Amino acid sequence: MSAGGGREAAAGREGVERDIDRSPVANADVCVVGAGPAGALVADRLAADREVVVLDAGPRFDPADRLARQERAIRPSYDRPDVWDVGGERDAHSNDGERFYPLNHARVKGVGGSTLHWQGMVMRLHEDDFNSGTTRGIGPDWPIEYADLRPYYAEAERELGVAGASDNPYAPPREEPHPMPAFEPSYSDSLFAEACEELGIDMHSVPNARNSEPYDDRSACVGYGTCQPVCPAGAKYDATVHAERAEERGATVIDRAPVQRLEHDADRVTAAVYATPDGEEHRQAADAFVVACGGVETPRLLLLSESDEYPDGLANSSGTVGKFFMDHLFAGVGGTLDEPTRQNHVGFYTSACDQFYDEADAEVAPFKLEFFNYAGPSPVEQALTGDDWGDELLGRLRDGYGTHVAMGGLVEQLPRSDSYVGLDPDRTDDHGNPVPEVHWNVGDRALRTVERANEVQRSILEELGAEIEWVAGPDATGPAYHHMGTTRMSADPDAGVVDAECRTHDLDNCWIASSSVFPTGGAMNPTLTIAALALRVADDIERRL
Repeated sequence: MSAGGGREAAAGREGVERDIDRSPVANADVCVVGAGPAGALVADRLAADREVVVLDAGPRFDPADRLARQERAIRPSYDRPDVWDVGGERDAHSNDGERFYPLNHARVKGVGGSTLHWQGMVMRLHEDDFNSGTTRGIGPDWPIEYADLRPYYAEAERELGVAGASDNPYAPPREEPHPMPAFEPSYSDSLFAEACEELGIDMHSVPNARNSEPYDDRSACVGYGTCQPVCPAGAKYDATVHAERAEERGATVIDRAPVQRLEHDADRVTAAVYATPDGEEHRQAADAFVVACGGVETPRLLLLSESDEYPDGLANSSGTVGKFFMDHLFAGVGGTLDEPTRQNHVGFYTSACDQFYDEADAEVAPFKLEFFNYAGPSPVEQALTGDDWGDELLGRLRDGYGTHVAMGGLVEQLPRSDSYVGLDPDRTDDHGNPVPEVHWNVGDRALRTVERANEVQRSILEELGAEIEWVAGPDATGPAYHHMGTTRMSADPDAGVVDAECRTHDLDNCWIASSSVFPTGGAMNPTLTIAALALRVADDIERRL
């Protein structure tokens, strides 16, 4: 496949460099920074009628390597960042908050971005999530309503390919069925269902960005079970789908081209300055710019682009660039039953509970519950961790596999000014730029809600008759790796970085397509909202160009 301008689109395996033209594109209408789901969708939408160039900091991974990456994922000698070559000086970062944030566990640098290793759950935010201050009495309202995003949610579901059903009575209103039928409940879902019925707790299906049947020239899920961090089958959506489609429509995607700074005057961005593996720097000029490099690298790029006009960082007249860093907190309970639960046949969950979500107020945050299909170790993981063989190994696998059961859940964290992404003054990356410094602080409301979620989870497992072996509660919670809030959306230019159209308040030709624009996080996985906002950004750019 050839990229726009006669460029070679295919790159070799990571570490093997081919003769690829990474020079700037002449007469570009739009420059997109980042080839994750937001950037790829924007590029795909605009490429048919505009000259579009996409710059991504990481490589273009070879799809043929995915089986090898899957093998890395199941071997105990590899950590999760190793699967997608994350780490080293390029990906250096630091922490200086009340809670440690394992940033490299949460990201992939390369064409496709975080969707290369995500689990693939795609829920819409609820109506009250857009009006938290008004309806819940805490947090800011978004400058847009659910109704403004509703048609884009439907379009995003078609673009990503979402399998789902209309069996969730707590979901926000929708206008049409999901593109594919939902995945059937798992065997362990049926065990949970009996307990939930006794307790008066509702279960329903989960919308998944993976194919329950062939869709968009991609196969149905074949059950590898390693969805997070790698899907060798391509049944789970990742943003290479839209990056490649954008190229087919004439866009140019340049990999291994980390943007160092954005050049600008008082009102407009004029060029993205990027580095290439040969040590050169180039200037990509364009009429419009879209920053789509996630909730950490987006504010970092703006802060690195400080100037006399913007001494505190580009687009930062409000002083909020990097501020209000949020993530979802994890709540979980797990244990074992004295009967088979058939875990690890698939690497995603098929049933959930949103029953308690809209009970949120100023004291208790929204949360959702998840019924896991991958509790406990898989037989492959067990076999690779021991030094026994034959009957001894078989006995250990039989004793250790198949009776585990677990629930998870996501809890909203409120935006806090003391939770933010800044620049580390003492550490630099492979290009000599200050690395991101994450200050992750979590409030009492979120911790109270983790405890509340644990109460519900524990009641279900106890009703099942499970022996509870672990609890991820307020003292043991961690992030869900959903970076949000660092360039938030606001009607008031003094209160945020972008307006209701995700265009920066300070710059006429710069948009941000990312979960970094979320004023609040809700408790739903953010990617579908990211995709819907990206499609809305593309429409706004098209209108203005």
